[in-house]
Amino acid sequence: MKIYLDNCCYNRPFDDQSQMKIHLEAQAKLYVQAKIREGVYDLVWSYILDYENGKNPYEEKRLAIAPWKNIASMCVSEETEEILIFAESLALKGVKTYDALHIACAVAAHCEYYLTTDKKLLNTVIPEIKIVSPIVFVSEMEG
Repeated sequence: MKIYLDNCCYNRPFDDQSQMKIHLEAQAKLYVQAKIREGVYDLVWSYILDYENGKNPYEEKRLAIAPWKNIASMCVSEETEEILIFAESLALKGVKTYDALHIACAVAAHCEYYLTTDKKLLNTVIPEIKIVSPIVFVSEMEG
């Protein structure tokens, strides 16, 4: 099963862990990554993850996230017309530009799940892909 983790998902373990929701999301995300390493899930990476991670002003975070590109079983390395058209259609529905590009890359790669901690995205229905938090994903996979 192909899954895509967006940038906020990768950064969740670096957020303030004193808030229970953030802590649980971070733990679920780390669990998902362990399962990726075990070969249970196929991780998809993209050029937009490279771009956003490269802009991260915190070197520790950048260096912790970057190796996941090499762990990914697939990388959407180029922006295609298909990706741009789909991203533009998402933007018309109110999805922010980077988020739209992430989702478009995940859909182009035929991912079944898009994992995020972004509340607005979690409340956005996109028929082409299932958008869930790491907690919901773990619950669905383990339940």
